[in-house]
Amino acid sequence: MPGFFHHESLYRGPQVVAKLASLRLAVCGAGAVGSNLAENLVRQGLAHLRVIDHDRVEEHNISTQIYDESDAGIWKVEALRNHLFRACGVEIEPVRKELTDHNARSLLKDIDLVIDAFDNSTSRQAVQHHARQTKVPCLHAGLFEDYCEIIWDEQYRVPSEAVNAPAVCDYPLARNIVLLAVAIASETVVQFITDASRVSRSATLRDFGVRVLDVPILDSLRAR
Repeated sequence: MPGFFHHESLYRGPQVVAKLASLRLAVCGAGAVGSNLAENLVRQGLAHLRVIDHDRVEEHNISTQIYDESDAGIWKVEALRNHLFRACGVEIEPVRKELTDHNARSLLKDIDLVIDAFDNSTSRQAVQHHARQTKVPCLHAGLFEDYCEIIWDEQYRVPSEAVNAPAVCDYPLARNIVLLAVAIASETVVQFITDASRVSRSATLRDFGVRVLDVPILDSLRAR
């Protein structure tokens, strides 16, 4: 009888699915991109996943994140842990802490690939600093309105925080750009484990344009 990952194995080949199953991945941030990306990769065959976040589920998270109305008030990493175990029987490692320069090394130890899905520059900077110190591969995922970026750390510049910027929950954001970003990020991870390629991309929702990024990101762009 076909197993959970039957279709992925038929499409990609069992060797690729096996590589994904052995990958030790850390997702930093369990918000719009992080929560949906975690589910997507687990449903593709990922078996070793650490998720780092210190926020609780709020009502405004329901439309763009993986959580249900009944999850409101629960720590995001715990809600995600329960959801993925029910969905695929995968037990993720939830870390309910704020990642900083002081604890990044301990929180990200024994990891093969880091995905930065944070929504603030301070946390992104801490992830980048750790990745560059330890040489661990790092992929950054950001969203703003109808635009997304999936960028390898070699090309990434942490955006500056705008003065008097509104709270993250007040930024306009379409659910479909989240899902498009997740699809691109998932394929980027699969490409990486398949042939070690590191291709950065951006996409816009209104024209469904997906583009390869060949130059470093401008500091003026505030991808969330």
